[in-house]
Amino acid sequence: MSKLVAVNDFVRRQIRGSGKTYSPDLSFEEIAEHAEVRMRDGHFREGYRDGVRIVQAAPGFAKHFVCPFVKINEHTKLTAEYVRRRENEEPYIRIRALNGTPLKAGKVELIIYRHDVLAENNEQSTDAEWELISIHALPEGIAHLPMGPVTMMRNQLRLPGGTAARYSSEEWAEAVRFWQQYAALAPEEKL
Repeated sequence: MSKLVAVNDFVRRQIRGSGKTYSPDLSFEEIAEHAEVRMRDGHFREGYRDGVRIVQAAPGFAKHFVCPFVKINEHTKLTAEYVRRRENEEPYIRIRALNGTPLKAGKVELIIYRHDVLAENNEQSTDAEWELISIHALPEGIAHLPMGPVTMMRNQLRLPGGTAARYSSEEWAEAVRFWQQYAALAPEEKL
């Protein structure tokens, strides 16, 4: 049986020291295989548009991941950087926490895109029907991780690096609210 879910090059940036969710003991290929099994078993919800799925990792799978988030409070030191994800994308202001203890991962969501959606911007890495593009370890008690407002803006305005989408005012408000309460801890070399 051929692979239904393969690894997109974009997810490979999620490694130790990146300030993003990562696994210290699973390969990207093992994570994509888990996404395939879970999707085949119906453990997913549709994402922000047709061709985007959020696969719910199995209970207990979170123990394999480091959650990068801290809860912001009056003692949190924040930093802002003017960065770009990729050379062809507009820069944006990224906020990170400089202190705090990363929250324990309660569950993991595996974000997969269908080949035709990735092909819209020539962002496919394989010929597989679906590709793993992001891994989200959610803090305990968080039901779902809202998309970052910068990503939403990139998508809705159809800027380079975005995939065409429209969001409701409630989706915008939920995203802004979440990202006002939580921040990713800056990579180790920035602390």
